[in-house]
Amino acid sequence: MEVPRLDHALNSPTSPCEEVIKNLSLEAIQLCDRDGNKSQDSGIAEMEELPVPHNIKISNITCDSFKISWEMDSKSKDRITHYFIDLNKKENKNSNKFKHKDVPTKLVAKAVPLPMTVRGHWFLSPRTEYTVAVQTASKQVDGDYVVSEWSEIIEFCTADYSKVHLTQLLEKAEVIAGRMLKFSVFYRNQHKEYFDYVGEHHGNAMQPSVKDNSGSHGSPISGKLEGIFFSCSTEFNTGKPPQDSPYGRYRFEIAAEKLFNPNTNLYFGDFYCMYTAYHYVILVIAPVGSPGDEFCKQRLPQLNSKDNKFLTCTEEDGVLVYHHAQDVILEVIYTDPVDLSLGTVAEITGHQLMSLSTANAKKDPSCKTCNISVGR
Repeated sequence: MEVPRLDHALNSPTSPCEEVIKNLSLEAIQLCDRDGNKSQDSGIAEMEELPVPHNIKISNITCDSFKISWEMDSKSKDRITHYFIDLNKKENKNSNKFKHKDVPTKLVAKAVPLPMTVRGHWFLSPRTEYTVAVQTASKQVDGDYVVSEWSEIIEFCTADYSKVHLTQLLEKAEVIAGRMLKFSVFYRNQHKEYFDYVGEHHGNAMQPSVKDNSGSHGSPISGKLEGIFFSCSTEFNTGKPPQDSPYGRYRFEIAAEKLFNPNTNLYFGDFYCMYTAYHYVILVIAPVGSPGDEFCKQRLPQLNSKDNKFLTCTEEDGVLVYHHAQDVILEVIYTDPVDLSLGTVAEITGHQLMSLSTANAKKDPSCKTCNISVGR
């Protein structure tokens, strides 16, 4: 059952929880940690025999919500009016539970039938480990609370963005994608040692590797999808790839039709920025029926290869023609190995602009252009 109203953490100055605790002065609020230790300045009534939650179960986990249920002894169960839920990021579970001396960092919910849903992007982030413990409470006529002991501590991890969330990102990216420019090659910059290693140890075939954690924290491809990064951006005045790169002075170029054709599927992977004015869109190209294709089909929105705002492959007079969006920087992941013999490797004449590297780059959580109303 959905909780009719689950209030913010009590330490929020504008929290709706003020309605719950408006009759309690700050001096009267009891601080009680998960071990049951109380402060000396306690205004909450002495613990009576309210049932202690046990056998806690977490289910239906998303990137910004979860359902929680537990078992309780029937004794005094009818006296329960509220539940206190202590939710903390796992890495901070041994730190001070209270951001203010007198105000507990808890979520407060009216006692409703279980399981109940805890939802809120203001305190839940995707792909993050949390600990949770629960108290039962009974509000008295004078505004004080009688509380049970804390339950055991349970650990869980929130989920990645779903297709629904990624579709929201996709729609925001479409707004700024800009007009389409023609291109003919995908390219990948690396150091000379990289290409030498590929030739010596992998039979001249570049191998997919696990994507790093750059981009949105909730992206389902970060740390999971295996692929090879390519670029396709061109300079407006020349129609050719730029001569500068943040990733190395040697560039592998391959004809676009070798990677992107009617035998491949195209997916939207992410939309982000790094505290800069320009934005990045991650797309995934996967050969039909490949392991990468199956991975993406379950997790990512699929794009029409002939008609979308970012990267298209159309046929004109029997020839495949390619276009890319002008106003976003496209990062294209190809999910299968690519043999160097299918293209050429040459040294670029420009500079290696390390400041433009997106390796493990963190997304700007305050950008209104590329964030959605779920955990960042």
